[in-house]
Amino acid sequence: MKNRQSGEVTIAEAAARALAALDGGLPVAFATVVGGPVEDALGRRLLVSEDSVAGSLGEKVLDDRAVELARQALARQYSGRHDVEIESGTWSLYVESQHPIPELVVVGAGHIARPLCRIAAMLGFKVTVLDDRPEFADRRWFEDAAQVRVVDFDETFKATEVGPNTYVVLVTRGHKYDYDCILQLLTLNARPAYLGMIGSRRRVRAAFEALVRDGVDPERLAEVRAPIGLDIGAETPEEIALAIAAEIVAVRRGAGEGVESWTIGRSTKRRSRRPSLDGPLRSPPWSA
Repeated sequence: MKNRQSGEVTIAEAAARALAALDGGLPVAFATVVGGPVEDALGRRLLVSEDSVAGSLGEKVLDDRAVELARQALARQYSGRHDVEIESGTWSLYVESQHPIPELVVVGAGHIARPLCRIAAMLGFKVTVLDDRPEFADRRWFEDAAQVRVVDFDETFKATEVGPNTYVVLVTRGHKYDYDCILQLLTLNARPAYLGMIGSRRRVRAAFEALVRDGVDPERLAEVRAPIGLDIGAETPEEIALAIAAEIVAVRRGAGEGVESWTIGRSTKRRSRRPSLDGPLRSPPWSA
């Protein structure tokens, strides 16, 4: 821990740090006393970031436990109430984390993109939709999107920043365009939080083989979710969008264990999926 400050964290300071985090700044978590054996302690708070802690709840043991809970909240991006038992009694802490608003970039403005945009917006994502066809990249179809832009798929990400808070879904109208876009992304230094590509297992395997031939480090292929989405038996565009959104949430919340994900060769339960070029082919029902 690089920095620890014991002074009081005011409501104004907490609000300012929370707003800064939402606006793209460093994530921050707060642990606030909402119940306990010492009435005067109500409202005391700790502010915890990646490399610093500010404030105190009044007891070192309680502070240490609050910092632990706050770091867990930062890692999993959640908020909730916790009861902490220490020698002085039972303390109730409300722990909340604030992170930059997650961004979803949907490349392809077809029949899957429309419900995916609606679902992602409800989940709190800032959605950008890209397509090379003006009649499809039309705000009439994507009222919930922050941006809808017409782009050349040869330069899809030229004007679109991709970073660790960005989730990218490739659902263009053709395998060639998905391939062109994923090749661009995999040659960038920035790594998105999520990169998913639609397609059958046969086409995905062929794409991986071609990417390696085109000079992509095979290790980068481990970052690609393909075929895309959780295995929920989806068939309609809306169900497929739900499967994709569910996988994105699982990645965002660090809940990859215990969920069924598609992977080349088999459906499996595990946190990360490393594409394999071996094994039998079994395609998701929505893939051609």
